[in-house]
Amino acid sequence: MKPVLALILCAAVMAYGPAQANKPIIIKFPHVVSEKSPKGMAALKFKQRAEELLAGKVEVEANSQLMGDDESLEALATGNIQMIALSLSKFDRLTKKLQLFDLPFLFKDMAAVERFQKSPDGQALLREVEPKGLLGLAYWHSGMKQFTANKPLIVPQDAAGLKFRIQESDLLEAQFRALKANPQKMALGEVYQALMNGVIDGQENTWSNIYRLKFFEAQKHITETNHGVIDYMVTVNKSWWNALPPDIRAGLEQALRDATQYNDSTAETSILSDRDKVIASGKTTVHTLTPEQRDAWRTAMAPVWKQFEGDIGADLIKAARAANR
Repeated sequence: MKPVLALILCAAVMAYGPAQANKPIIIKFPHVVSEKSPKGMAALKFKQRAEELLAGKVEVEANSQLMGDDESLEALATGNIQMIALSLSKFDRLTKKLQLFDLPFLFKDMAAVERFQKSPDGQALLREVEPKGLLGLAYWHSGMKQFTANKPLIVPQDAAGLKFRIQESDLLEAQFRALKANPQKMALGEVYQALMNGVIDGQENTWSNIYRLKFFEAQKHITETNHGVIDYMVTVNKSWWNALPPDIRAGLEQALRDATQYNDSTAETSILSDRDKVIASGKTTVHTLTPEQRDAWRTAMAPVWKQFEGDIGADLIKAARAANR
């Protein structure tokens, strides 16, 4: 993120007035990913429902080409776009508490993630970006993360020395340092070519992204670790949102509820179907860890918890862990 972000975010408190009479409110919503991915389809669902519920009053420009993740926070703060569904990892530059979701082996499955996000502590995290002039409205699921590489990753020592693509996250960087690997921060759209060219050796991602972005074609091995979660936070500029006429805001809230339900049900289905498609392709080998092997990975990355406990908060980590029960 550019060093001017802090100054740009301060500008987020600028006033946003409603659209001129008889002109629809334009909502630019870059979603970065494939339109056939759960998030891409959910963004289009939001567009469909918003334009149905508020016919002639809003137009939603939801597409993957508008801009990348790295520019979107700045663009949202300055009003160049109105909505994002950004990976939770990307918000660590705004609030350290959202690093919670990057802790390795925190949640045992997506059901636990869902329980925590619906809890009072999970809902409170949506408001953590308000001091920066933004407002979190909803979580969208993507799925649990798996490791991919061109060699089998069965024990933690197998990752040593390899170059792994990571999102912009200090915690994820520390996670791979704990494995004695070399993390490389890189935009999602650059990953496939970097894998093909050998610029990086591996990456971590959901089954949906591994399949739909064709990472399985560029990697000989996938280890099903379920070691972390990739979810998104649907976020708007707080001043723009609060300046909307009440009927417009109510319609958008309903459209977002519909899109969120659609995203989460689609993501749940895709996790299984995309995994099956990757295996059926025969282009990569999927490794399933034994409980003992999984424990070895958990132990290797355990120091990351202690390192970031102060920033995240021990009580918040405890609340998240309770969702596993």
